[in-house]
Amino acid sequence: MLKTIIFKFILGVYFVLCSPILFISLISKKLCLFVVHMETRGVLFLARIICNIKYRVHYPSEYENGIPNRPNTNTRLDGKAIVAAKHMSILEVAILVLHVPHSFFIVKRELMWIPIYGWAFWRIGLLPVNRKRGHTNMRKMADTVAKKIMNGGTLIIFPEGTRVKPGARPTLRRGLLYLAHELKLPILPVGTDSGLYWPKRGLMHGGTANVYFEPLLPSSATLDEISDAINRHSA
Repeated sequence: MLKTIIFKFILGVYFVLCSPILFISLISKKLCLFVVHMETRGVLFLARIICNIKYRVHYPSEYENGIPNRPNTNTRLDGKAIVAAKHMSILEVAILVLHVPHSFFIVKRELMWIPIYGWAFWRIGLLPVNRKRGHTNMRKMADTVAKKIMNGGTLIIFPEGTRVKPGARPTLRRGLLYLAHELKLPILPVGTDSGLYWPKRGLMHGGTANVYFEPLLPSSATLDEISDAINRHSA
């Protein structure tokens, strides 16, 4: 318990101390992205030295039982895909930010209201949605996402809609299917067990958290197929 309290206190102080630098960086999107990435590395560093939480990223094997896997014919020539990730804690968010180049997220609108940090989220291109209204203008969202992808971005979406506890498998939201179909993009499922080490609520636990990039799924994949892939290696 003491370790968790110390970590959360130091993390809060860290964010406060970094906020003036982040505020200044708002003058440039490129500079703001650089500062956000530096802060993200700092979060992972603090988790490691205070709570002994490390991480490891896994990619799909090119072989299965010694036999080469069949190439996924749905892969686009530009390598683009919608990253559909399991969401358990801040930990896998930080990992994805650093390991998915030029990424941007669809996030709840309330995050944009956080002083300085919310402004930075807007500056680097995160897309807010109002979950309380129960619906989103998906056509407008798809157009915005398409423009960002054409400019080199990669969308990361949490199709479960919120952080979940280990073992939980809530129904995925259908917005992912709409975007994949409209944009004709394959889906890259990502699983994790980060909630075992940095839970939504409760004590931190030392160990090695894992993030699993699963094989691509076609844009026509069902919610059940996507859920199975995301949870294949998740806690």
